[in-house]
Amino acid sequence: MDGVIGCRRALRAVAAYVRGAPGTYVWLLILFVTTVALHRMSPALEVDFLRQRSTNLHELSDNPVRVLFASAMWIPSGHWWPYAVLYTVFHAPAERRLGTLRWLVVCVAAHVLATLISEGALLWAIRCGMAPESAVNTLDVGVSYALAGVMGVLTYRIPPPWRYPYLTAVLACFGVPLVLGRTFTDLGHATAVLIGLGCRPLARSGATARNPKETPACPRG
Repeated sequence: MDGVIGCRRALRAVAAYVRGAPGTYVWLLILFVTTVALHRMSPALEVDFLRQRSTNLHELSDNPVRVLFASAMWIPSGHWWPYAVLYTVFHAPAERRLGTLRWLVVCVAAHVLATLISEGALLWAIRCGMAPESAVNTLDVGVSYALAGVMGVLTYRIPPPWRYPYLTAVLACFGVPLVLGRTFTDLGHATAVLIGLGCRPLARSGATARNPKETPACPRG
């Protein structure tokens, strides 16, 4: 009997957590549906399908608004579970702490601005002969820029002294690939983190940042 009660309490706690971050889990549900759809396509069709929704230079010049939105609804790797974990670890806490509207502003800002900056750098590289002309059709879809931006802004909702090792880890996670790889996606990720850090005004709240050592009270029901 105690086990049944404990299970019900756990389910209520999970449901309350999900309700506290509706945007995160609606987005995750959309990604699940689109990932299933990708698995039903042939490899050749999948590549062509994603390229039409890619934020590459060709598509951005023709349909910027459409591809900026569509590119954030697909996962090119076809693996949904890692994103379910990452969304729960980063997006959900950020949405719960910032509120859905401010969380969404950070996501959109990081996704759009990091895309435009990284693709602008790629265009410059093509014109300078540092990248091939074919790079205008590079496949570039996914949700990682928004995720990187949220990881950046989440820094301000973590109390000291845990804030500083967290920030160090985030900067290392995206800074090291930029130094070693120097691809346009590495630049996009690093830019998205900086955009998230630049969204500090959106992270300000009258509520005190939660101490990771504190256990939140179980919801009543």
